[in-house]
Amino acid sequence: MHDTFFFNPKEDGSRMLLRTHTSPVQVRTMLTQKPPIRIVCPGRTYRIDSDATHTPQFHQVEGLVIDKGSHLGHLKWILHEFCKAFFEVDHINMRFRPSFFPFTEPSLEVDIQCRRDKGEIRFGEGEDWLEILGCGMVHPNVLRACGIDPDVYQGFAWGMGIDRIAMLKYGMSDLRQLFESDVRWLTHYGFKPLDVPTLAGGLSS
Repeated sequence: MHDTFFFNPKEDGSRMLLRTHTSPVQVRTMLTQKPPIRIVCPGRTYRIDSDATHTPQFHQVEGLVIDKGSHLGHLKWILHEFCKAFFEVDHINMRFRPSFFPFTEPSLEVDIQCRRDKGEIRFGEGEDWLEILGCGMVHPNVLRACGIDPDVYQGFAWGMGIDRIAMLKYGMSDLRQLFESDVRWLTHYGFKPLDVPTLAGGLSS
């Protein structure tokens, strides 16, 4: 589904490619572990894109839960709590829209409430919406192919671009600046090279 970066063909004609998303980590986990499964898989990914909101190399994080009682309500709660913590707001409205992803059914796009004002975006208020991630229930055929009985277990997964949500949180105008390693730019946005944010200490401190 993605126009991406392929290596030169091997002697047998097969071609390797740089991964376009971190979903293979989910599959390898389901093939080697028995449920219940709860993982978060961050990683570097590649697609042929380059503009203010896309870069050829970027970072993605995906989550996967496989259990007997998992359902969309659990997925919505996890994403809601994440968005409140990440954007540091007490409440945020979310909208789930039907979509298509090849490994989930149903598949959903997630929008969060925001207000656009004088070039800034404020989350947790306003009457506008902004899409930030995709998610869905793991397709029964995926579970079956991984040796997991879909009549016993079901699961959900989500994925988002780490660089994109950082861009939204800190009001960055160009995603490509994240990869230029300019210390002056980092200082401008209040980043400290050796600082490690935590939920207890504050994500912005």
